Amino acid sequence: MIDTPDQGRKPRAGKSGAGDSALEEARLRQQAIGVKLRHLFDEVVNEPVPDEFLEILRRADERKAGGDRT
Repeated sequence: MIDTPDQGRKPRAGKSGAGDSALEEARLRQQAIGVKLRHLFDEVVNEPVPDEFLEILRRADERKAGGDRT
């Protein structure tokens, strides 16, 4: 068996070449996805909570507070 170093391996970070540009491209892609996800979730977070849901939470808190006293 003949041993050939780095055959079929991706270049490591820090080495110059196509590996660096591919790594940078992947980072930029992940960053763009993160920006879009934050934008989408910011919209959801800023939506008002429906009154029915707030009532359910209020009742659950009351039940829990009542159960803690025993």
